[in-house]
Amino acid sequence: MAQVHAEELAKKQREISIAEFFEKNRHLLGFDNPRKALLTTIKEAVDNSLDACEEARILPEIQIEIIQLSESKFRVVVEDNGPGVVKAQVPKIFAKLLYGSKFHKMAQSRGQQGIGISAAALYGQLTTGKGISILTKIGENTPATSVVLKINTSNNKPEIVEDKEEDWPGKKTGVRIELDLEGSYIKGKQSVDEYIKQTAVVNPHCTIIYTNPDANQFVFARVTDDLPVEAKEIKPHPYGVELGMLLKMATWTTAKTLQQFLTSDFTRVSARVAKQICEEAALLPKMRPKRITREHAEKLMEGIKKTKIIAPPTDCLSPIGEELLEKGLRKEINAEFYCSNSRKATVYRGNPFMIEAALAYGGEQDGDKSIRIMRFANRVPLLYQQSACGITNAVQKTIWRQYGLQQSRNSIPVGPLTLVVHMSSVWVPFTSESKEALAHYTEILKEVKLAISECGRKLGMFIRKKKRIQAEGQKRSYIEKYIPHVAEALVELIGLTKIDGKKIEDDLGVILEHTRGELEEIKIDNPEYDAEFAKIGKVEKNSVEKSEVEKSEKSKKVKQMTLG
Repeated sequence: MAQVHAEELAKKQREISIAEFFEKNRHLLGFDNPRKALLTTIKEAVDNSLDACEEARILPEIQIEIIQLSESKFRVVVEDNGPGVVKAQVPKIFAKLLYGSKFHKMAQSRGQQGIGISAAALYGQLTTGKGISILTKIGENTPATSVVLKINTSNNKPEIVEDKEEDWPGKKTGVRIELDLEGSYIKGKQSVDEYIKQTAVVNPHCTIIYTNPDANQFVFARVTDDLPVEAKEIKPHPYGVELGMLLKMATWTTAKTLQQFLTSDFTRVSARVAKQICEEAALLPKMRPKRITREHAEKLMEGIKKTKIIAPPTDCLSPIGEELLEKGLRKEINAEFYCSNSRKATVYRGNPFMIEAALAYGGEQDGDKSIRIMRFANRVPLLYQQSACGITNAVQKTIWRQYGLQQSRNSIPVGPLTLVVHMSSVWVPFTSESKEALAHYTEILKEVKLAISECGRKLGMFIRKKKRIQAEGQKRSYIEKYIPHVAEALVELIGLTKIDGKKIEDDLGVILEHTRGELEEIKIDNPEYDAEFAKIGKVEKNSVEKSEVEKSEKSKKVKQMTLG
C-alpha cells in the first residue's frame, strides 16, 4: 500500500520554471504592492538605459512618461538614446528571466542578475493581461523594429505577439518600451518622483525628461558632459572564489597546466605567486586542471589562503566622486554645512568595492526628527528596506553624540542632517533579488563607518564652532544690554551731561568690539540651491490636508448612501 502511495506522489512531481516561481513570489522582485511596482518598473527600465548608454560611451538622454489609464492602471513609457538592441536579442532580453550580459561580468554596472525588465514585463502581463512593447533602432540608416512580447511562464520562454518594421523619425539609435500595469502613483519619500530626482543627482552626466500622471513635465538637465570613468572588466580574485566555483572554473579553462590556470583565469596571480600556491597546496604545477578532484580543490583553497596575494585592481569601479556628491546635496538642501569623503577601494570576498559619503547639516532641515539617510549602490537609489540595510546598521553603530547629535544607543541619530552613502562594486551584495538593501558584510560595514565617521569629525568641528559663536553672541547681548545702564550710572555719579553720557555709551561699545573681537556670523550661503528641484517628490502640507478632506467627504457620502 505504501508503495502505491509513493508512486501516486511521484506522478504529481514536476519541474517548476523560474518564471512560474516569480509569478507566485513577485514580492521577491519588488512588486509586492502597486506603488512599489510602478517604481520598480521605471527603475529597471532606467537602469538598463543608463548601463547601455555608458557601455556605448553615449551621453544618456532618457524620457520617462507615466500615463494614468484608470484608477489603478498605468502605462509606463521609457525611451533612451542608447545603442539599441539587435532584433534577435529583443525577445530574450525583455521576456526571459535570468538572461543578461552582466551576471558573469566582473565590472561595475547597475544590472546584475538578468531579471529586472523581464520581471516588470511579467508583472504587467499578470495584472493587465497585456504584453510589453519594444521599439528598437540600432543604426541611423536602418529601420526600427517593433515587437510585442509575452512570457510563457511554464517554460520561461518569450512569446512574440507582434513583430514588424517601422519608421522612427528623427531617431538615430535607441530603445523605447511601453508597459501597462497595475500601480499607484503617490508622492512622498518612496515615490517615483523621489527616485528620479535622486537618480539625476548621482548621474549628473544624464538628462532625464520626466512627465508624471498629472501631465507635469520636469527636465533634469545634465550638469556635466563627462561620462563616468569606464569600469573595466576584471577576472575573479583567488580570495573571493569558493570551492564549487573553483571546480567549475577548472573544467571550463583552456589552460593546460595548473600553474597556467592560476595565472590566466585569476587576477593578481603571477607565475611566482601561482608556483607558491601550488607549493602550499602540495600540488604539481604541471597538473592538468581538468583532472582536479574535490580533494585537490580543497588543497588548492588552503594553498590560496596561505599565500599572500595583492588586492584586485580598482579600475573596474566607477565612483561618483566627493565633488559631485556634495554638489548634488547642495542642489536639493539649503544647509549651513556640507562635507564629503571617499574611501580607498578595498575588497570583500575578493570583490573590489568603494564607499563614498557626504552630509548636509542645518539650514531648513527639521532638527527634531531622525536624520535622513540617502542610500545608493552603483549610482542607483535604494528607497525601500532602510532598516534591513547594512548602511543603516553602520549609521546606527556610529557614536554620533561625539559629533554633536542626539542619539539613543544603537539607533539613528536625531538632528537637522541629511547623510548620503554610496557603494560602488563589481558585485553589490543585496539581501534579495529586489535589490533594496545591502547585506551586512563586516568589511562593508567597516568602510561605511570609516567614511561617515570622517564626515562626522568635520561636522563635530562645525557644531562646536557654532556653539562657541552662539555662546559669545549671548555674552555680547548681555553686555550690550547693560552698557546704557552703566553709562547712565556714570553720568549720575560723576555729574556729566547727557551728551557726555552718550559718548561714554559709544566708547563702551567700541571697547566691547575691541576686547572681544569681531563676531563671526554663520549663515546659509548656497547659490547652488534649487528650490523648485527640492520640491519634486515632496507632499505639500496643503495637498495632504486637501486629500484628507476629500477622503472625509467621500466617507460621509458612503455613510449617507448606506443609511438611505
